[in-house]
Amino acid sequence: MSAFSPPIASDAPDRLQALGVQGRLAALASVGARFLSPSDPLRREAEARIPNEAGLSLEATRTLLDHVARGWTREALEALLGQEFPHLKMLDGFVRGPHGSRERVIPPRLLVQYASGNVPGTGATAMIRGLLVGAPTLLKPGQQDQVLAELLVEGLKQEAPALEGTFSLLRWRGGEGGEEEQSCLKAADLVVVYGGETSARAIRKVLSPLTPLRVYGPRVSGGVIQRDLVGDPEVVKAAAEAVVAYEQRGCVSPQVIWVEEGGARTPRAWAEALGVALESRRQSGSTATGVSQRMAYEEALFEAAHDPARAVLGGPEQGWMVLFSPKTTRLTPTCLGRTVRVHGFSQIAEVTRALLPMASYLQTMALEGTGAPRLPMAEALARCGVTRITRFRDQPWPPAWWKEDGDGPLRALVRWAVWEDD
Repeated sequence: MSAFSPPIASDAPDRLQALGVQGRLAALASVGARFLSPSDPLRREAEARIPNEAGLSLEATRTLLDHVARGWTREALEALLGQEFPHLKMLDGFVRGPHGSRERVIPPRLLVQYASGNVPGTGATAMIRGLLVGAPTLLKPGQQDQVLAELLVEGLKQEAPALEGTFSLLRWRGGEGGEEEQSCLKAADLVVVYGGETSARAIRKVLSPLTPLRVYGPRVSGGVIQRDLVGDPEVVKAAAEAVVAYEQRGCVSPQVIWVEEGGARTPRAWAEALGVALESRRQSGSTATGVSQRMAYEEALFEAAHDPARAVLGGPEQGWMVLFSPKTTRLTPTCLGRTVRVHGFSQIAEVTRALLPMASYLQTMALEGTGAPRLPMAEALARCGVTRITRFRDQPWPPAWWKEDGDGPLRALVRWAVWEDD
């Protein structure tokens, strides 16, 4: 039997409970706010290191930090708690419920979280959520998400010594943890994975059958533009910004956009306008010219050569692509690297037929339109499996209280205890 034990203090659950939700909230918010201050050493170090780690420009890094850290402020964390729990006191003890019984929230005594390597901030946000509900947290950050996790830990040690020993980073690479990784997983009361299905299956094999595993897997996002806003240049600009954010690596990044026919622009003209907007942003982030982009480009050129209604705009050398086809019967994710598919549509059913086969992978859809026609489209998107409907301007930056993949992120970390007290 291994002598290894997870790097968490044995009394960590009791110390987090004694601190109370308000104490934990204050400690975490004091660190989170530092990442919003341009002069703070934590913020400056993040700006210096993230571009090299994640392949982002300094401008894109600053934008990302501004939006991600906005969800770590006291106001945002309070809003998140309020959205998830009817009474904050139920995180500290039993509270009288609506039917006479008492209820309280119980966090796991050890929470192990695996964060995706795609987007900086995923791991730090996951750790904040775990500690906020009172769960001692082990975090394995992704390969392109080490910096913010490390700086959060540094900030917590500086600002919140009462939390010392209740959190730690796991340093092994995927599949290389061996006995140490297995010991951590077997000790966990809950495991959360932000990542692919292969990783989740491997982790599930190690866990006890009764240990819950929460998976935030790969997702596809997109957008729908109704005819009344097809001619709006601000919508084109916002769509381009949503593609560029995170270099299109986020689960919220739009990959496929439907444009309604009969508006001020044809769907093809809208695709061309999007290409112009993406071209103007070539210097605001790194470009991707890998094998997948090249293969997608060659395939799209072949299809366009046999169908003049199709168009290929941009290319790997430009660092962006818009692949236009007037109609589609299925949603096909892109190769990323600032690559977007644009299709036309005339009826809602055309969009839903394409989305339904991918229902379990759908997440965020930007819906651009005004007035009454937005409601039936929103209803159709929700029934297809979309869990967040927003505008392009907000698509890359979900609020702290969003229901990630359709479920509250804090409620997914806890269990409920009910005391049927007369």
